[in-house]
Amino acid sequence: MENDSYTRTGQSGSGNFYDNGHDAGDTTVLKTLTATLIDSVDGYQKAAADTTNERYTQMFNARAQERQQAVTKLQAATARLGGNPEDDGSTTAAIHRGWINLKEAVVGRDDEAIVKEVERGEDYLKEKFETALRNADLPVEARSAVEEAWQSVKAGHDEMSQLKHAIT
Repeated sequence: MENDSYTRTGQSGSGNFYDNGHDAGDTTVLKTLTATLIDSVDGYQKAAADTTNERYTQMFNARAQERQQAVTKLQAATARLGGNPEDDGSTTAAIHRGWINLKEAVVGRDDEAIVKEVERGEDYLKEKFETALRNADLPVEARSAVEEAWQSVKAGHDEMSQLKHAIT
């Protein structure tokens, strides 16, 4: 996605309005968060495949599944608001460096490096969701979907942070 903004577009009345009364900006946040969550799913799957620790493999796979459920819910909310749901991860500079760096971190199959990169990815995702939730113009339905997905993000962030601190 080229637009990594969390501000609504069309606030001054210049936006495109759908028949349901929502402007194009209503789904911008949802689509951006969806792309970032898809990156998170991919990152967790990569981490699960590359770790040598069975406990971490199970943990990463569980988080990937949980994130996929959050993706599905954000996609549904985007469609209900008249948007075209995002089905790909971000493809521009908006891709978080943590998931990009994960490849480099796993070259030596160093579980500590993998956990650190996953935790860094969680920091990035947490920041994205906190920014979105501070957006006072976020419509009620979009906010509800973001808040629900936030529960997964917060739990994942906290779990990975604790794991990182336990092994370093």
